[in-house]
Amino acid sequence: MLAAESQQVIALRVMKLAGGGRPAEAEFQRMTAEKLTAAAQAGLKLMTGGSADSILRDYRRKVRANRRRLAR
Repeated sequence: MLAAESQQVIALRVMKLAGGGRPAEAEFQRMTAEKLTAAAQAGLKLMTGGSADSILRDYRRKVRANRRRLAR
């Protein structure tokens, strides 16, 4: 499910970015910040003994939230 939902988010983001203007700029800023934060959180979780399953669960939750937000 993560792969399918990720593809949907990518498609929705590309459409938003293609629209240009302030909404596209805001989405780019948000996307960049989210990716950096998610990578840092995943690294920290791994260093403190977190499992790959828990990291994927976290990513899926974030991807699902983005899909819902972008689909509005």
